[in-house]
Amino acid sequence: MALLSVLFSRAGTRRRVWRVIDARLLTSALLFLVDPGLASQGVRAPEYQVKAAFLFNFAQFVEWPPDAVPDSAAPLVIGTLGDDPFGGILDATVRDEHLGARPFVVRRFARVEDIRACDILFISQSEGNRLEPILAGLENRPILTVSDIDRFAERGGMIGFVTDRHIRLKINLQPAQAAHLTISSKLLRVAEMVTPTGR
Repeated sequence: MALLSVLFSRAGTRRRVWRVIDARLLTSALLFLVDPGLASQGVRAPEYQVKAAFLFNFAQFVEWPPDAVPDSAAPLVIGTLGDDPFGGILDATVRDEHLGARPFVVRRFARVEDIRACDILFISQSEGNRLEPILAGLENRPILTVSDIDRFAERGGMIGFVTDRHIRLKINLQPAQAAHLTISSKLLRVAEMVTPTGR
């Protein structure tokens, strides 16, 4: 029941709980979300509240190359590209949060060319028809790419959300490694690994 409380509490309470989350609890939360049997218990958090919590917590399970973060106090940027499906949820999730000395900030981008500083980028479904040139424009940059576009990981993205009765993760290590990002084995264990099928 504690896990249900974490997932379905109000935004303010959820922020406090997720701030102190450790690897074991995130793994438990991920297992809950990928287990269809547990999803049948009836209560579910709104989809984009859960996805916002994932984006926030991915920062704790990814290592960026040292030259990507020359200033240890620089903001950790979670960006959205295209139509923003989160509304204010993502801002509320990261408000007043830090990873070490780095404060979290949310930035919204209309075009891939506008992206200067970004650590985690959620690519909206509105960009599905332009995904290949977007990923080409981000290739080898130390930006964790995440999306719920259909077959995102197979098409060359790093982490894809797959939503049916529950949320599952698909991870494509190839582009992450090319960008010199290290994804924790704790996150890899609860995801489906995929191989790109070509762009």
